[in-house]
Amino acid sequence: MHPHIQLLLKCIDLEEKEQVSRYSLGTSSLRSLKAEGLALHPIIVTRKSFGYAEYPEISFRLSFPAETNQFRDGAAIECFITNEEPVKGMLLSLEGKNGEFRLFAPDFPDWIEDDGVGIKLAPDTRTTQIMKDVLKGLEKDKKVYKLFEELHGSQKEPATIAPLKTNLNYQNRHLNESQQKAVAAILENEEIVIVHGPPGTGKTTTLVEGIVQLVKAGQKVLVSAPSNTAVDNIAKGLIRQNLVVLRVGNTNKVDETIFSHTPEGKLSNSKHQKEIKQLKIRAEEFRRMALKYKRSFGRAEREQRNLLFQEVKNIRGEIKKLRVYNEEKLFAEAQIILGTPIGLYDAGVDHLHFQSLVIDEAGQCIEPLAWCIFPLADKYVLAGDHWQLPPTVVSNDAARLGFNRSILEIAIEKKSNIHLLDTQYRMRQAIAGFSSHYFYNGLLQTAAHLVNTGKHITFIDTAGSGFSEIHGPDGTSLQNEGELRIALKLIQDASLDSSRTAFISPYSGQVTAAKEVLPQPMRISTVDSFQGQEKENIIVSLVRSNDEGVIGFLKDYRRMNVAITRAKEQLYVIGDSATIGADVFYNALLTYIEQYGEYRTVWELEVV
Repeated sequence: MHPHIQLLLKCIDLEEKEQVSRYSLGTSSLRSLKAEGLALHPIIVTRKSFGYAEYPEISFRLSFPAETNQFRDGAAIECFITNEEPVKGMLLSLEGKNGEFRLFAPDFPDWIEDDGVGIKLAPDTRTTQIMKDVLKGLEKDKKVYKLFEELHGSQKEPATIAPLKTNLNYQNRHLNESQQKAVAAILENEEIVIVHGPPGTGKTTTLVEGIVQLVKAGQKVLVSAPSNTAVDNIAKGLIRQNLVVLRVGNTNKVDETIFSHTPEGKLSNSKHQKEIKQLKIRAEEFRRMALKYKRSFGRAEREQRNLLFQEVKNIRGEIKKLRVYNEEKLFAEAQIILGTPIGLYDAGVDHLHFQSLVIDEAGQCIEPLAWCIFPLADKYVLAGDHWQLPPTVVSNDAARLGFNRSILEIAIEKKSNIHLLDTQYRMRQAIAGFSSHYFYNGLLQTAAHLVNTGKHITFIDTAGSGFSEIHGPDGTSLQNEGELRIALKLIQDASLDSSRTAFISPYSGQVTAAKEVLPQPMRISTVDSFQGQEKENIIVSLVRSNDEGVIGFLKDYRRMNVAITRAKEQLYVIGDSATIGADVFYNALLTYIEQYGEYRTVWELEVV
């Protein structure tokens, strides 16, 4: 077995063990899990229904402000209550205090509406098992294994400068030259092409045009991204092009536009769907009859209950067969099928022939997930930015071994067919300038209408103010109450519209505290959760302020690249120059702001 496959398998084991340890109620108290943002308890169940594949689905709300940043769509969870066996499931959505999850069980647990029900993050054993199985069988697929060896060999592919045919009949007439070249490269791709899209450079626009051109050339295309949000984003762009699009996987919370392009949406008015509806009604009748027998009953009642539940199971089996039969036709007819890597793996499309696979946000995709879907297509397009945040990995040991290196980061080191989108359309030139110089070798230009000489970036220095970092009440994440007071003063003094302003911080403790202080409906988020988003005005709270100059994970400069490239008009950074200034990166940032922006002290704001 290839040494790197062995390394990846070791990393998966380390990640799984760390998840088991971190998320377990056996090794941690419920209070500490809640404090670390790993459990939501108690929840109030607001609705129960049977959804995709007849799994029980539960809507809930929180009656308290909670740290929810780690509860991402698609996360593995367990629903629990004291003294009962927890039930495994998946988080479908969580926005504000309202959420929804699916249970991998034939029915709702008896205790689901009792007081004291909660959900917590759980080890994603299913995904880890799929990744292990795929890696162990990788050598059997000669073509894919050859690519694996190339990406993990010692040589970088020699650069070849082949002229690209940029005189295509573009659907989108507004593409700039770098976008046109990327589209041409996607169309002429023979193995793997990389579209490097820094913040605001129109990566999705470029990919949509590239996929349109592939379909026009007669290709069947598979599209993936590590998050459902990213999949839906590109799906909307493709739907607008009137292509035959099929979105598979976790489509529970998609909007109406996308729902009509899911298997369920496409089949909603079909003859077979009416048949499925009748079967569901029958199953629900048998289920209600079975539930008349409560927890304590005799042997005869137990047997009757089991027979009724068996009938429910049989009917659901019929529903599944009908659904698979109907979906097969949709898979065959679709020009483009979209889903997350696991969503596509589960969809059972491996018997279909896809010429191209496009992975968006590939900088967030851990390597083994990519190998789960690479065998499904002949050629690959990886799009993203390896200078933004890497994939989230729980195990520090696995991260040290490189498990948090994305498929994009790995491919960009060995492949030469790389196309940089070189013009950003999001932010004022002064905001983009530092990132362009530090991360993109000065190659990132700003669209002409965003170039001006105004002050669009401000640093508020708290040095000497006594606004020190402290551990939050849970003892886990850091907060800085003084920086929150500054943020509030900024909002008032500059009359910032809270609906067009976001407050972001690397520290979840500061985010939790900010939700109690700052005006609504302001978006308040960790930097990690805000990747891919933008606002007119952004306030960044760095939090760190100590005599030792310790800056913790502010050292991950890619996180700061995300933080300082979200604002369109005004970027405010609040921090302690005495703490961060000794670091080369932050020293360069402070120097840049002094030159091209506005440098203010906390004393000027009269907050001290």
